[in-house]
Amino acid sequence: MTMRDLHNNITIGSSVHAVAIGTTGTGKTTAAVDTAGYNGVEFLFDYGAITSATAVYTVLMTECDTVSGSYTSVADTDLLGTEALAALGAATRTDGTGDNLTKKLGYIGSKRFVKAKLSSTATAGSPISIISILHSPRHAPTS
Repeated sequence: MTMRDLHNNITIGSSVHAVAIGTTGTGKTTAAVDTAGYNGVEFLFDYGAITSATAVYTVLMTECDTVSGSYTSVADTDLLGTEALAALGAATRTDGTGDNLTKKLGYIGSKRFVKAKLSSTATAGSPISIISILHSPRHAPTS
């Protein structure tokens, strides 16, 4: 395994399959991502063709020691990037600027379980997906 080998040093999980998030104030939250055996997780937020020029998508990252416990917001010091940078504000919707783009947010905290939530202010549904990538395994290669 070489330093250029990403393939054997990550595990990918689809946390939210492509789905329209459309009802104002509601959102989609990933299932708990178990970070056991890894030193971090990266979430990819894939925004599809968003037609509403005023739609705002917000991101919230939460963490917990147990899978079914009480999740709390992740401290900024445990994030790589910011929730604001992973979010999508109101903008002119052009490919690669306001829609059809992917943003990222990393977690390097000490809690075992992490969730990401994406909420929308739009009433019209727009397709999004959230993919988790566990990285920096304690034992490699990964399966």
